[in-house]
Amino acid sequence: MKSKTLYRKLVESHTVAVLDAQNVLLFCDLHLMNEYTSPQAFAGLHELERKVAMPGQNIATVSHIIPTNPDAHRVIKDPSSALQASNLKRNCERHGIPLFDTNDELQGIEHIIAPEHGMIRPGMVVICGDSHTTTYGALGALGFGIGTSEVEHVLATQTLVYRLAQDMHIRIDGKLPVGTTSKDLILMIISRIGAQGARGFVVEFSGSAIDDLSIEARFTLCNMAVEAGARGALIAPDEKAIEYVFARASDITEEQREDALKYWATLRSDVDAEFDMEYIFDAQEVVPYVTWGTSPDQAIPVTGRVPIADGPQSVSIQKAMDYTGLEEGIPLEGIAVQHVFIGSCTNGRIEDLREVATVVKDRQVQSGVRAMVVPGSGAVRDQAESEGIAQILIDAGFEWRKPGCSMCLAMNDDVLEPGIRCASSTNRNFEGRQGRGAITHLMSPAMAAAAAVTGHITDVRNLGDNNV
Repeated sequence: MKSKTLYRKLVESHTVAVLDAQNVLLFCDLHLMNEYTSPQAFAGLHELERKVAMPGQNIATVSHIIPTNPDAHRVIKDPSSALQASNLKRNCERHGIPLFDTNDELQGIEHIIAPEHGMIRPGMVVICGDSHTTTYGALGALGFGIGTSEVEHVLATQTLVYRLAQDMHIRIDGKLPVGTTSKDLILMIISRIGAQGARGFVVEFSGSAIDDLSIEARFTLCNMAVEAGARGALIAPDEKAIEYVFARASDITEEQREDALKYWATLRSDVDAEFDMEYIFDAQEVVPYVTWGTSPDQAIPVTGRVPIADGPQSVSIQKAMDYTGLEEGIPLEGIAVQHVFIGSCTNGRIEDLREVATVVKDRQVQSGVRAMVVPGSGAVRDQAESEGIAQILIDAGFEWRKPGCSMCLAMNDDVLEPGIRCASSTNRNFEGRQGRGAITHLMSPAMAAAAAVTGHITDVRNLGDNNV
């Protein structure tokens, strides 16, 4: 029998039909929906008078357009956004699809609420009209984003016409140094292989550094693999992943548990499986990374300097510097920020907030800096409050807000003004991503916290005892 990668095993186990050498009809175990990629799909479904094939294997949440202000009852005031939310609710009610609505206590970002409620299990194929569905690879599930027309097809059939990807293996050995996180690791990897370096590939991460990561840190790693162009990201499920799932999937019976364990044990690439491309990195080389430009691969160590615009990338470097208002050769550390945002599907989990609290405890947000923390879900918010994390953040001068995508993207009330420079724990630093003319520097939550209490991009390792 030919050896197979984990990716090939997952695809083959979900293939309903082979269409040709490059395409298969893929069964999807779970389909997640949000308010902005589903309206046209439902409209197309209704026009053809079709029903949703498997309502129970579809889940919806309102997250991208929702306001995050701490009001007791949230109201979406923008008419077009409110219409998107009401349409989603109406469509879910019509087809019997579970919905985490605007004021649901457990509402949140799809890529946070799905795993925290035990919906994601190893071996699944999970899809969503959002590119960061790669997140679920942290649990050994194949997740990827799809377009609106594909959303309609999945609603009608629970299957997807899927073009096969190539296999990439990224191995990271060693141990992450103190003061660094999986966010720094993935920013380093993207900076090394490029924003298109994994285009057309599903990436499998392995190595002793990956084994050491918590599940939440693995979520961050897999979430941002798409910023290197990856069509998916995978980590073979280990004891950590299994414990994470069983702690949250209360519906799994004892009999099902035994069957699951047997199946999950097979979810790893065969020893002699061949990959189309491989990279090896040393975790010891990882330092806190920060983006300086307008693409996630334009990232350098916080101790570095903005690159000089020469060579084959000179045009893109110059264009990025023009947008960010930076000059070539200047140190990254010390650049003043006016805003700090901590949250998103990349870094809005409880471990992220614990790291932030560790950095800011007994410190104050600098005058002239507005700092916001937006938990990724209602459950994360409740846990942070019960652990005293929220109070530490509030005492330090952070705004403690309700869950949602918030300032990850300018689709809601949380939008930066032109020229405002933001230290952000999000996943994209594109032009206008957080607001027209706004400037985004991606970094870890701990690094963003350090920027908040110093007023500028700061190496968190230099803050003494209060670092991660």
